[in-house]
Amino acid sequence: MSEYTGYKGRSLEFLKSNNVSVGDSVKITADLTFLGIIMPRYEHSDDKHVVLKLNNGYNIGLELDKITKIEKISSSEKTVESQPKIEENPSLPKILLLSTGGTIASKVDYRTGAVTPILSAEELNSSVPELSKLANIDTEVLFSEYSENIMPDHWLQIANKLVEFSKSNYSGIIIAHGTDTMHYTSSFLSFALAGFPIPIVLVGSQRSSDRASSDAALNLIGATRFLVECKSNGVYVVMHHDESDETISCHLGTRVRKNHTSKRSAFETIGNSPAFVITGDKIQKNVEGNYFKINEFTPKVSLDTKVALVKYYPGYNAELLDKIIDMDYRAIIFEGTGLGHIGKVLYESVKKAHEKGVFLGMTSQCIDGRVGMTVYESGRDLLNLGIVPLENMIPEVALVKAMWVLGNSNDKEEIKNLMLENIASEIS
Repeated sequence: MSEYTGYKGRSLEFLKSNNVSVGDSVKITADLTFLGIIMPRYEHSDDKHVVLKLNNGYNIGLELDKITKIEKISSSEKTVESQPKIEENPSLPKILLLSTGGTIASKVDYRTGAVTPILSAEELNSSVPELSKLANIDTEVLFSEYSENIMPDHWLQIANKLVEFSKSNYSGIIIAHGTDTMHYTSSFLSFALAGFPIPIVLVGSQRSSDRASSDAALNLIGATRFLVECKSNGVYVVMHHDESDETISCHLGTRVRKNHTSKRSAFETIGNSPAFVITGDKIQKNVEGNYFKINEFTPKVSLDTKVALVKYYPGYNAELLDKIIDMDYRAIIFEGTGLGHIGKVLYESVKKAHEKGVFLGMTSQCIDGRVGMTVYESGRDLLNLGIVPLENMIPEVALVKAMWVLGNSNDKEEIKNLMLENIASEIS
């Protein structure tokens, strides 16, 4: 990182003239007095402000014209912290943590204010020392991506790595993952690895580890406690249950959505309670029987991305659907209104797609509930046009399942049967 990353023009000259650079601890006098660390700026930022990370972890922008004085308290010379080697405790179970990115397995470099990946068990133990009392944790970094950049190819990479450990002596596996697309990844792993013999949990954090309200440590502790104590196979998303620092939810990987942009309790099980709820040392189980409907583990790690998720709305242009069909997409998942409806403006396009052999599935835009396409005439018309109702499958889950199904079959009837088969509790 440059000592002036993101600064240009007036702001760059201001830092240079005051012998201050990114990572320096400073005292700034403006309308108030501020103590903190000079932070790097985004590439496209203006040149009228400097960014300061306050001691409480929050960043603020200070306008140059309002700054009357800046004093450097200490420089940004980096010190390398040596982490003590962790001695394995033979009485504790073993857990594997795979990192794919996100803030959950990261730490803050207070020299620059940047969040950097935790690459070793020693660093993880230093950051969340409670983990070493629960399990011996091995760590491995698969890749480091913001979750919006994780693509189906990454799902395949994660799944193939997990297959390597299907016969290991680990009690479970944690996947550190960004939150925005975590439920897409959990859905694919649920289908591709149905019957996996040990539990897999995806863990993220809504608040970065430099903030006092960070949920990273508690989510990791809850996930580890779940893997150690529950002995329940399946793929789960483990996150805060509510805004307190006491309760963690374990959601089935195919029945969960991120329903809030920033709350720590952003993830919710749709249509039911979370599979498990962890409060301190107490674990409440809310599901009965086997999460996987397939008991024998036979990995099917393949997919086909020629699937479209179409959200219908008043005014939807049928030419958009025609374009998808002409691009030789093999499946279209509709996110219809109410019980599973789309306007008659799309009927001719739907007929064209059905005649071409495209799988057509219907889900609902409603957060909860089941599609019911025999209630109204419009629904019955769509059934006659070849659209298959997908019960109460979450639209994003139906999209991922269709990718997985098409990656494992070319037979039209088998594709339909697999989409309707309840493989990993995607239909509740």
